[in-house]
Amino acid sequence: MRDAVTDHAESSPPSTGVQMGVLVGLIALCFAVAAIGGLSTADGVREWYPTLNRPDWRPPNWLFGPVWTMLYTAMAVAMWLVWRREGVGRGAAVWSVQLLLNALWSPLFFGVRRLDLALVDIVGMWLAIAATIAVFASRSRVAAGLLVPYLAWVSFATALNGWIWAYN
Repeated sequence: MRDAVTDHAESSPPSTGVQMGVLVGLIALCFAVAAIGGLSTADGVREWYPTLNRPDWRPPNWLFGPVWTMLYTAMAVAMWLVWRREGVGRGAAVWSVQLLLNALWSPLFFGVRRLDLALVDIVGMWLAIAATIAVFASRSRVAAGLLVPYLAWVSFATALNGWIWAYN
């Protein structure tokens, strides 16, 4: 018998309860990554980040929380939509890579204050998000569309990380 959570693409769809459980699990996973970022960012934002040369075009600090809340929610829903179509397959694999790179960025930038390694990480994250959108597009256009704002935000964050690295 096949596992309804991981291999349902060729069988009947999982029950509503299983589907909702997976959605809640994906949201929890994304917000666990957010918590990792928050824990590594808190002291750095207050004490270290203000001492850096920063561009005038940077967003205000208060904007990051609401934006990331929306992006993490969209990431979870996008993965859930793809999971409903293919189970745990290629879509989940590429999505997991971008999420791992996302989890590493804040500890690199704010935790160990390695602007150079954070820049390498965020470029990899950008590529992984673009690959995720490409893979998701063939499974769910809505899921791919949900990740476009994430790619746009990470594009901006990459430019910001690069500027800060270059001028510090």
